[in-house]
Amino acid sequence: MKPNILVIAGHDPSGGAGIHADIEMIHSLGGFAATLITGLTVQNSQDVQGFELVRRALLERQARALLEDMDFDAVKIGMTGSPEIIDFIAQLLDQLPGVPVVLDPVLAAEAGGSLSGETVPSALLDRLFPRATVATPNLPEAEQLSGQAGVEAAGRELLRSGCPAVLITGSHDDTPGVRNHLFTPEDGRQWEWERLAGSFHGSGCTLASACAALLARGEDLLPALEKAQSCVDTSLRRAWRAGRGQLIPDRRQHD
Repeated sequence: MKPNILVIAGHDPSGGAGIHADIEMIHSLGGFAATLITGLTVQNSQDVQGFELVRRALLERQARALLEDMDFDAVKIGMTGSPEIIDFIAQLLDQLPGVPVVLDPVLAAEAGGSLSGETVPSALLDRLFPRATVATPNLPEAEQLSGQAGVEAAGRELLRSGCPAVLITGSHDDTPGVRNHLFTPEDGRQWEWERLAGSFHGSGCTLASACAALLARGEDLLPALEKAQSCVDTSLRRAWRAGRGQLIPDRRQHD
């Protein structure tokens, strides 16, 4: 049977990021994605022009309907948008004890443009980081969330939130290759990937949803993170240009 993954994220009408990216990546790894859409964005492959959040009451009704019908093997969280929605997600996660949770703490789009309110970072740290199995911020997100500059300081500070594993991606860092740093209370790990030419739309969504799909299949965290990064690298190497802005990762089937 296919593992079920509950995806909680925003909708990108360009199809490159958000719910679209999550569904594509999860299906390519043999999973099935059920979705709760937190917000409708106005964006394309070039920039974000705005967003409107879905009412909490509607999200609660949708979640209730899903939980009455389906069991879930993992949860992937992307755009949250507000403390109210974060509180809803926290209460929902409490109804799914033992289910792996991958948190992509989206604060802005890859192309630029905010996807959250000013109070979202503190709410994420207080309510969702302690409930996550792994968080996958990029370096700017990690620095904003932690209040610390630099990958080492930000990673160690984020561990204090109660999240047992934090993978900080280095696509925004000033290094020859893309260095991704995993922080855990016991140890750490670093991977380096070739820095590819161009700018990509939805790479963070691709990574987090790949990790969720692999955890849902029963893989341990470290091999799941390593394979998820490899899936992202492959998707970016096959990326194509749908519009006039960033390249769209090609998330066709992965072995």
